[in-house]
Amino acid sequence: MPLSPTDALIYTMVVTAVSDTDVTDREIDRFAALISRWPVFEGFDIARLPEVASRCVDQLNKGGLDALLAEIADALEPRLQETAYALAVEIATVDLKLNQEELRLLEMIRDAFSIDRLITAALETSARVRHRRL
Repeated sequence: MPLSPTDALIYTMVVTAVSDTDVTDREIDRFAALISRWPVFEGFDIARLPEVASRCVDQLNKGGLDALLAEIADALEPRLQETAYALAVEIATVDLKLNQEELRLLEMIRDAFSIDRLITAALETSARVRHRRL
């Protein structure tokens, strides 16, 4: 069964959250906030989140990261690939610091989705500004 675009977006967030092996409460809270606020998730049943996240982790363990990113890319048209990258950045920046694993994952996502570097830089800057604190 092919991956739906909505599930592919969720997969992107899950992969980002597990990239540093420590899924924080802030990341989980951000999942719920993004799903409830972003129009792209309109109609998604939040109760499905644990099931979709579990499937993602299973796919990651079975086929590896490169295969999973290719599956996600295939499920998303180019404009939604940009949305997926923006979601990944939101999850990665929620704790206000990016470690090497998260930076490498963002690079892999950018390459798998063939997103222009200027677009990724704009999305990254935007997320940094939104998460900034006094």
